[in-house]
Parts: sequence; structure tokens; C-alpha cells
Amino acid sequence: MHGANSAVGSDNMKWWPNAINLDILHQHDTKTNPLKGFDYREALKGLDVDALKADVHALMTDSQDWWPADWGHYGGLMIRMAWHAAGSYRIADGRGGGGTGNQRFAPLNSWPDNVNLDKARRLLWPLKQKYGNQVSWADLIILAGTVAYESMGLETFGFAFGREDIWHPEKDTYWGAEKEWLAPSDARYGDLDDPSTMENPLAAVQMGLIYVNPEGVNGQPDPIKTAGQVRETFARMAMDDEETVALTAGGHTVGKCHGNGDAALLGADPEAADVTEQGLGWNNHTSRGIGRNTVTSGIEGAWTTHPTKWDNGYFYLLFTYDWELKKSPAGAWQWEPVDIKEEDRPVDVEDPSIRYNPIMTDADMAMIKDPVYREISERFYKDPDHFSEVFARAWFKLTHRDMGPKSRYVGPDVPSEDLIWQDPVPQGPTGWDVDAVKVEIAASGLSTADLVATAWDSARTFRGSDLRGGANGARIRLAPQKDWEGNEPERLARVLSVLEPIAARAGASVADLIVLGGNVGVEQAAAAAGVPVTVPFAPGRGDATDQMTDAPSFDVLEPIHDGFRNWVKKDYVVSPEELLLDRAQLMGLSAPEMTALIGGMRVMGTNHGGTEHGNFTDQPGALSTDFFVTLTDMRLSWAPIEDGFYVLRDRASGQVRWTATRVDLVFGSNSILRAYAEVYAQRDGTERFVEDFVAAWSKVMNADRFDLR
Repeated sequence: MHGANSAVGSDNMKWWPNAINLDILHQHDTKTNPLKGFDYREALKGLDVDALKADVHALMTDSQDWWPADWGHYGGLMIRMAWHAAGSYRIADGRGGGGTGNQRFAPLNSWPDNVNLDKARRLLWPLKQKYGNQVSWADLIILAGTVAYESMGLETFGFAFGREDIWHPEKDTYWGAEKEWLAPSDARYGDLDDPSTMENPLAAVQMGLIYVNPEGVNGQPDPIKTAGQVRETFARMAMDDEETVALTAGGHTVGKCHGNGDAALLGADPEAADVTEQGLGWNNHTSRGIGRNTVTSGIEGAWTTHPTKWDNGYFYLLFTYDWELKKSPAGAWQWEPVDIKEEDRPVDVEDPSIRYNPIMTDADMAMIKDPVYREISERFYKDPDHFSEVFARAWFKLTHRDMGPKSRYVGPDVPSEDLIWQDPVPQGPTGWDVDAVKVEIAASGLSTADLVATAWDSARTFRGSDLRGGANGARIRLAPQKDWEGNEPERLARVLSVLEPIAARAGASVADLIVLGGNVGVEQAAAAAGVPVTVPFAPGRGDATDQMTDAPSFDVLEPIHDGFRNWVKKDYVVSPEELLLDRAQLMGLSAPEMTALIGGMRVMGTNHGGTEHGNFTDQPGALSTDFFVTLTDMRLSWAPIEDGFYVLRDRASGQVRWTATRVDLVFGSNSILRAYAEVYAQRDGTERFVEDFVAAWSKVMNADRFDLR
């Protein structure tokens, strides 16, 4: 109705493609959540974990006629489902992963690499129906993969509940610029021969894939070239070489590829399928498309002799036989062994009297063709127990990487060991005199801008995508953060040299002092604006050490821009205002919260390097509404002076009053942001502004305080 299915009616932005789109800040609005007021972590307390795990174990061998299990065991399918949910994670922006159950929604539910995973989730539905809201889809999907490994003989490292479901597609996550599935990967690389040139923040090599093309780079087999893409894409998913080999081998120790049929006979993907398919996709209604005739990747065959058993068969076959290129029944490139013994061939999924050749993908061949991977593979082949241990740990990391700190883990199977990739932070002291320390900070000689900017820089690293970063731990004083250009190392060192002795005398953590200092600065600024406030503060942050910090893994958190402090490291293809939206979304901010923070940070003089752009006030340091008043003042006009910078002139005299950046001006040019700005620019807007700023500020400072939620 009313053009709902038309190009224009479905999206106003199609009229103005160059306009800034705020939709990314509106993702997961509470109106999309049918469980208003529901506390998942509280519900988990009543979950009978043993009963649920027993039911998942039983499901593995409860083959259903409508989608029969290979060899009577759903383990391979469930592992692939969990793997592809978790494997969409990427370290550059922390987005993707299995932590939200987003595999249920487009585009992930309809990716070519996720063909038939809709069947796996539908097989799980009776258990989701039985346990209801006591277990999320996100937890159930990952649990199913973990239990599948256990049911086939692997001693897993552990499992944690605690993933909460989303209820709407993450449609504004950038998965690539391609307009077609599986488009050649050339467009993602500056140089296809140099995997490191893949466009950030992407990790997969082609649109619609989780990792790499199993047939080879752009579908052309070349194990050495594929090894380069494997190494880069796994690194972008937080895995080193040993973890990469373990995950590749462990993932292919069980299950099989499916390509015994004509892929052209498959129906539409779930999002495009007819209503009669009821959310399922890729169905074959013209010939038998189940069992041995299933088509998924197009490659056909199992990797090991015993695909429902955890063993060392993957490396045994790789190192025992020579391998040659062949085509699958569906026409896909795959590697098959030469002169393999009959007893080493896996049996048919339906008829154990029939045996077929095992297969390897181009990525599998990379495990013995790449010198580094081969050395690791040889070590795993000689020591199966070591392989199993490394894989179990890597699987745990893969499936828990986006859950945040260990304090968020729930359940009886949470490992006791603290892992470096969990960014551990010790519990901080709470019994110190907060009020006395505030007085000491206020008398320290540090300016409002010093205090506010330091606290902001410490907290702004938080990413709601994978719950990394934030002020807890005070890692801003450690490498590499203390040397980041965006943190102004000289100013940072000067401020820390004042705050650290105060913390030591008070028996408080430096992490708490940094945040408390920012709060003192905000309170000073609010008082200067005539609206005294007390910024909420809860002690308890701890101080991480270098030994607790995997320094290289924090490189991806380095800010290359910060619209809140009016800074970009260099010119980028993406506009400064779009970079601001991306950062605001990662920090969990709404558009009104972003607006309030921008206005307050400007008038408090917190710009990077002390620049004057966007300050718009004659009383710097006061938390006034001057930014918004000036921006909406029609007695003034704007004009560009150089690329990305502007001057504001008095219309009558032509006198230059202020300078600004694109980030400043967008709050007057964008109709939605201007509406927010006008709320604060009104005569009655001051108290509301201070109140809203303090609330948004506190949200940022406490974003990583999961103990307060």
C-alpha cells in the first residue's frame, strides 16, 4: 500500500542518495523487540542446562525425513551453522559474529555460503519451542555446534551462555559494495596478489562468503595463492596461523560438502522464496534434493574416512595420498586422492555399501602447500592430542570472541582460565573517598578540557559490536594506546602524571580517576553555564597490566577519526560525518545522544589539538547551548574556505565569527539533526541540554561496566 513495494516508496533516501543516512543509529529500536522488559540473564538462571544439552545430543541422531541427516548424524550441519554464525566476526569494527542470532535475518540468512543452514535452524526449532525464552537463538545455535563436536568425540574447552537475540536485521552493517553475490573478489583488493590490500573492515574475500572461495581465488584453484587469502581473512577474524590450521582441519574433520546434483534446480533463497516455503530457501522441487542428492557449495564429498567421528583422519589423508584436481557432479573444482585404498574412502550418506573418494578444497590443500601451514599441519599429524587441544581452544575463541569480557559468561561450563583475548581486567577498589578525591582533582590545576578529553579518549574505544574497549582497565596508559595520535600522547602523559599520584594516595584505580576526572570537568562546565549537576559515578574499575594486554589486538581499536573531538587523521573516501555515525553506532549512541555530546564537547574546548573549529562560544569551558544557538542563527551565513573547512560570517558586516568542519555543519544541514539542535537552541533548552549531555556522557563512561547492568 502507498508504494510500499516501489523503489521510491520503500526508502525516502533513494531520492537523495548523497544525503547522510541516520538509520544506522536506529538499529534494534525497542519497538522491534517483542520481549519488552524481559531480562535474558535472569531467565538463564532457571535454565536446566543438563536437560537442554541432553536434548541437543539426542537431536544429533534423530534424523528427520524432510531433511535427513548425513550418516544419520546432524553434527556436520550443526557445526557449519554455528561456525558460519560465529565466523562472520571481523576485528576491524567488531561487527558480525554469533552473539546476537543475526543469522536468522537477511542478508546472512540468504548468503550463498549459508545455503541450507535454514534447515539446521529449523531442525533446532522444537528445542527452542520447548525451552522458550530461557535460551536465546544465539546461544542455541552456538551450543548446537559445540555439542555436535562433543557427540563425535571431541573434548571441548567449554561453553558460555549469555548471548541475547536481536529482532531486526542489521541492515546497515557494511558487507561490501558489490551488487551481486559471489562477484569476483578483485574489487575488494587494491592488488589481488596482495591479500593485505583487502578493503577494511571486510574479512571475507567475496560477497556472500564467510571466509574464502573453496575452489580457489575467484574460483581458480591455486593452493599457494589461496593460502595468502586464508591467512589474511583468518587474521581479520582474530586468528593466528596455528589457530587457522586447527580450525580448518577441525572443521573439516567431520561432515561433508554437498554438490551431487544440479545447482540450477535450487529455488530462491529464504528472503526471496514464496510464502509457501515458510521461510525456507534453496528448495529443489523438480528432483530429489535431499540426502545424497543435496546441493550446497557444489563441491561433493567428505574430507575424512569417518565423517561423524573426531579423529586425526584429516591429516592422515592429506599426508598419505597425492591429490589431483577434478570436477564435482555440480561442476565445482575439488581435489581428490590418487590411488586411494578402498578402506580409506568414506561411505555414502545413505547406503554404507557404497564408497566414494574423499575430497579437499583449495583451502585444505593450502594446509600442506604453504610452508608455514605445512609445518603446523605436520606437528598436528604427529601429535593428535595437541591438535585436539589447540582446536578446542580455537573453537571456543571463534564462538565466544564477540561476547565481551568473561564476566558476561553464564553457565556451568565456563572455563576458569582467563584468556588474553578476553581482555581481562581485575576488580578495582571501591572503598575510597570519592568526594575527597573530586576536591583534589578540582584543585589539581588540570583544565576542564584536559579532564574531559582524557576521560573521553579512555572510554571512546568501547565497541558495542564485540564489547571490547572502554575505560575499564585504563589501558589508555599502556602500549599501544598511550602512543596513539588520537590520544595526544603529550597531553595524555601530562594529565596522567597528575591523576596517577592522586589515585595512589586515595587507594583508587587510575581507571576510576580518569573517569572521575572527566566527571569533575563536566560538573565544572555545567556550573559555569549556571546549571549545577552531579554526574553519577560508581567506583570499581580496575587497572589492567601489560601482561593482561594483548597489545597487537588493540591496534584495530585505534581511532583514525573522532567527530566528537572534531578530528580525522587524514582524508578518507568516507565523509567525516559518515565516520561520526559509524563511531556513534559502535558506542551504542542514539542520534539525540550523539547530538547532545557533540554540542557539549565543542563548547568545553575538547577538540583534538585545541583547534577552534565548531567551538561557537564566547565562554569556553561552560556547558552552554551556544553551539546550537550559533548553528541555527539566521543572522550568520556559512561559506567554504578549503576542502572540509568553513567560515561563519555575520551577514550584515561580513565579519568572520567562527570556523567549522563538515561534522559541525551537518547538525544544521541535515533535517533530522537540525530538529534535535533546535530543541537545545530554544530559550528553554539549557537545562534539558545539560541533563541530556550528562546522561549521554555517563552512558559512554559506563558502557563497559557490565557489573552495573
